[in-house]
Order: sequence, then C-alpha cells, then structure tokens
Amino acid sequence: MKLLLVEDDKEAAAYLRRALSEAGHTIDHAASGREGLLLAAGETYDVIVLDRMVPEIDGLAILRTIRASGVKTPVLLLTAMGGIDDRVEGLEAGGDDYLVKPFAFAELLARVNALARRPPTQEVQTALTVADLSLDLLKRTVTRRGVRIDLQPREFQLLEYLMRHAGRVVTRTMLLESVWDFHFDPKTNIVETHMSRLRGKLDRGKGSDLIHTVRGAGYVLRAPD
Repeated sequence: MKLLLVEDDKEAAAYLRRALSEAGHTIDHAASGREGLLLAAGETYDVIVLDRMVPEIDGLAILRTIRASGVKTPVLLLTAMGGIDDRVEGLEAGGDDYLVKPFAFAELLARVNALARRPPTQEVQTALTVADLSLDLLKRTVTRRGVRIDLQPREFQLLEYLMRHAGRVVTRTMLLESVWDFHFDPKTNIVETHMSRLRGKLDRGKGSDLIHTVRGAGYVLRAPD
C-alpha cells in the first residue's frame, strides 16, 4: 500500500517509516501540516496516518480541508489527547479511526490494514434528472422547466421509481410492488388513477410528454426525441 505519514516528531516519524516499510508499504512523509495538506490533496494514497498536532496547519484543519475538497482516503488520527471529546472532534472532522499515543506498532499496523480493506465510499444520489424534469430526493421537491410541481407523497414515490428506470418500460406489477408494496393484484385501478394524476401535473401544458403508455406492457418515462 501507499501511505502518507504526517508527523513532525523526527524520532517517531523515522521509527514509523522504517516499520511500515518493513511491513511492505510505500511511505511518503510530511513533517508539517502545510506539506501534509499538499500531499494529501494532490496525491493518491490508500491510507493517511495523520498526527493531530503538527506545525503550520493542525491535523483537524487538514482533515476538514481535504474532506471539503472531496478526498475520501481513509485517515487514521494519531494524538496524545485521549479524551472522549477529543476523539469525537477528530471523527466528526472526517477521521476514520483514532489511535492515542503511546501505542504499539502492531496495533497501528492492524488499524491501517483494516482501513485499507474498507470498501470505497459510494456517492449517495440526491437528485434525479430527465430532460427538463428534476427531482430532489433530499428536499422532496419536483420541478419542470424550473417551475415547482406539487406532488402527493405517493405521486412522488411513483415519479421517483419512473425516473430511476428512465427509458425502460415498467409494468403495473413492478409499480404495485415497489411503490405500494403490494405483492398481489388488488383488482383496482390504483396505478392507473395515480399515473393519470401524475401525467396531468407533469405533462399537461408543458409542450412535450415525458410519461408514455406502452400498450400491453406498462409505462415508460423518457426524454422527448
């Protein structure tokens, strides 16, 4: 693995560089916060081992800066401050793990290896867009051509499902199971009624239709040709 060690204590840094190298890892070392920030933001690492108290820019400032810029590299914080509030502050700043000095190298190595084994963080999708239609999953809002459209909760769920499957035909059964959680046919026109209302709000007077009926199959939401 390629690791970044940000540690200003010369003896500690030399010891960790030697021990981590002997364990088979490639180490870049920064002795100041400024140098550490430049490396953390500009290079690619498997894990960053970051001392909290480094000169020029402290470890928490480094953490907050790289997280704000989108760097998701796992970070193991090293610190002499072992209080609960200190640990919480470090984790909330973006740290993935916390190790209090003095520590055994075997424990540090185990924690570094554990962080490297974590699957990469997946981006959470917060918005869906098809043509001029936008759905915000956090604010629970829908707009078309920049104009807000008020939907009932079930209509919102129905539209979300259609947009997540944009360009593909979804059947009545798929909608019943995914939107209404019905695993049987209720023998009603519940899907057709809600779809009609949704189409009226989205398409009527908007110039081009987004929701289309596929005869004998279901529905499809797609951008205009």
